[in-house]
Amino acid sequence: MGRTYIVEETVGQYLSNINLQGKAFVSGLLIGQCSSQKDYVILATRTPPKEERSENLRHPKAKLDNLDEEWAAEHAYQVSRMLPGGLLVLGVFIITTLELANDFQNALRRLMFAVEKSINRKRLWNFTEEEVSERVTLHICASTKKIFCRSYDIHDPKSSARPADWKYHNGLSSSWLSLECTVHINIHMPLSATSVSYTLEKNTKNGLTRWAKQIENGVYLINGQVKDEDCDLLEGQKKSSRGNTQATGHSFDVRVLTQLLLNSDHRSTATVQICSGSINLKGAVKCRAYIHNSKPKVKEAVQAVKRDIMNTVADRCEILFEDLLLNEIPEKKDSEKEFHILPCRVFVPLPGSTVMLCDYKFDDESAEEIRDHFMEMLDHTIQIEDVEIAEEINTVCVSSSVNSQASLDNTDEEQRKQPIKTTIVLKIQQNIGVITAFTVAVLAAGISFHYFSD
Repeated sequence: MGRTYIVEETVGQYLSNINLQGKAFVSGLLIGQCSSQKDYVILATRTPPKEERSENLRHPKAKLDNLDEEWAAEHAYQVSRMLPGGLLVLGVFIITTLELANDFQNALRRLMFAVEKSINRKRLWNFTEEEVSERVTLHICASTKKIFCRSYDIHDPKSSARPADWKYHNGLSSSWLSLECTVHINIHMPLSATSVSYTLEKNTKNGLTRWAKQIENGVYLINGQVKDEDCDLLEGQKKSSRGNTQATGHSFDVRVLTQLLLNSDHRSTATVQICSGSINLKGAVKCRAYIHNSKPKVKEAVQAVKRDIMNTVADRCEILFEDLLLNEIPEKKDSEKEFHILPCRVFVPLPGSTVMLCDYKFDDESAEEIRDHFMEMLDHTIQIEDVEIAEEINTVCVSSSVNSQASLDNTDEEQRKQPIKTTIVLKIQQNIGVITAFTVAVLAAGISFHYFSD
């Protein structure tokens, strides 16, 4: 028995309205959510055409030479940034003027694996062994309207196609549950002297990987309570007159506790690290995740929130680096500190659904630019008045080694600060033993744990 894909009816309408306009085919992405029993598809978006490929598409027998896997994979990567927690690219579709042929099925298979590889290349988290590893490919013949649905195991590059069911459902995500939290971050990342040749992006990725472990191991309070991960998320909610469990407003407040110190039964070997500077990420990020309402487990909800926290921080950093490269902003020389403002997150409702998609904007970008970006990436028109801008001011501070004169000027100040640092470090050492030298800078703030909340 193959996987079952429950599909929002508006997705079927969108696919049927795609006009090939003389092309041999049109391909795109299928977006939704996995669950243990079945998968949900709530959105489809065509891959935007590549301008230089617009000619020579009159011959359908050109096979799939014009199916640019690299272009489609990059589109999928950009789209993945616009998905809140709980949503992911479930697979790919292709609409063609030809009957189903092996060429198309093989091409879809290659495309699906290329898309999955592109999306996963910079994630701070990994899929668990328990999670569904199948992704869907959908082929639609424009002339006969026949649908051919197959799934592949993304963990097995040699996996063969498995038949899958494609079933439409009206109002699929109209009552999905949302989980919201605000996470206050202050991530300090030392730059070792041996990594001076690394790019700012690589150094940041290394630091975020360490921070992501704290998020993974955090304690998550849902509406102020710690719930067993195998419990139903809706357990304890009020029931309607029809006997159905209802979540108040379909929304849950999530707060995160992350422990900074190691457990007493863990041992760590101290390392001394000579640093040439540091990177500090500071601010508040708005996180949202969405979960289906078919007896969801607490584990599924918490996992969606965790991944949204990690994704949104990593995505903002990467977007900033791309902006710096695009605008060719030179690095400051002989400067002690360099500040950059991270893009803020905006949310846009998906029509007929409780789910909201997201994007990122810099302070100098207009709402019209956000609207155009949604149209380009997701092929959906949004209303400017529906754009919800999260009130966030997040900065990246890059500190580098300063010249000897500056060091001398700060000698007295550093000496005044030293007793405070020493006192705190000694207190921590009494509690957990030997700690790594690069962690001392963070511990000097005297924080034993972070309480993230609104």
